This record gives sequence, C-alpha cells and structure tokens, in this order.
Amino acid sequence: MGYGHEWTVVSGQWTVGAEQWTVVRVTIHHPGGADMAVRSYTELIAWQKAMDLVEAVYRVSDGFPKDERFGLTSQLRRSAVSVPSNIAEGQGRWGTGEFVHFLGIAHGSLCEVETQVHIAVRLRFIAPETSDPVYRLATEVGKLVQGLRKSLT
Repeated sequence: MGYGHEWTVVSGQWTVGAEQWTVVRVTIHHPGGADMAVRSYTELIAWQKAMDLVEAVYRVSDGFPKDERFGLTSQLRRSAVSVPSNIAEGQGRWGTGEFVHFLGIAHGSLCEVETQVHIAVRLRFIAPETSDPVYRLATEVGKLVQGLRKSLT
C-alpha cells in the first residue's frame, strides 16, 4: 500500500428477520498508531434504513392536527431524526467505544419514536394501519442497530 499502511478486511454476518446481512469493514493499520475505519456512515445499512424511517415519520406526522406542530409532531420528528444522526456521529468518532455509546443513544431515540407513534394512535391522530409500516421500519432499524453494536463489541 505504501506509506507504511496495511489494509485488513474484517467481515461479520447476522440475521435480521429472514434476511442475512454481511458487514465488511476495511481498516488501515498504522504502524505504532490506532486503527482507522475508512467506511462512511452513509454505507451503513442501519443508517440507510434509519433515514427511511425519518421519511416515513415525516409522512405520517404531516396529517397531525396543526395545533400539535410544536408538540407531538415536533417531538416525533426530532426523535426520528436523532436515530440516523447518532449513528452518523458515532461512526464519525475516533473510538469503537464511542460508536457503541452513540448506537445506544440511537436505540433510545428509536424507542421514543415507537412510543410517540403509540401516542399518536391512541389520540387518533393516525389510524393503526397507518402506523404499521412505521413500526415495521422501527423494528428493522432496531435489529440493525443491535447487530451493528454486536459486531463492534
């Protein structure tokens, strides 16, 4: 490779529902220094699916009552945005421990999203059948975040 760097490919697999996912992480080993991941957070399936969740949340919350604009609508959207944001921030940190910490925050935000969707259903802001795709996506994101966390620990 040059400049005294060595490339290593590390891979792992886990199952999400009926699907088998493979993670490949490319690492540069610096002589006498720390390892550095070279993959962007945008390539993480967990981040991609979390972005899909944000879009779904924005769509379902668009029909909430206008007087909820600064209440549940805002809170739900901020919680949803927090999920991919924390995945990205964690991947952008220097240490694996920090990444795992931010994945924990992302998971907590995901639980907030699910709770707030339950509230929206109970308040009849959305119908249960409208919430089902959001719950399914949230479940998938949760499994991906958990799988990513396990691959790092």
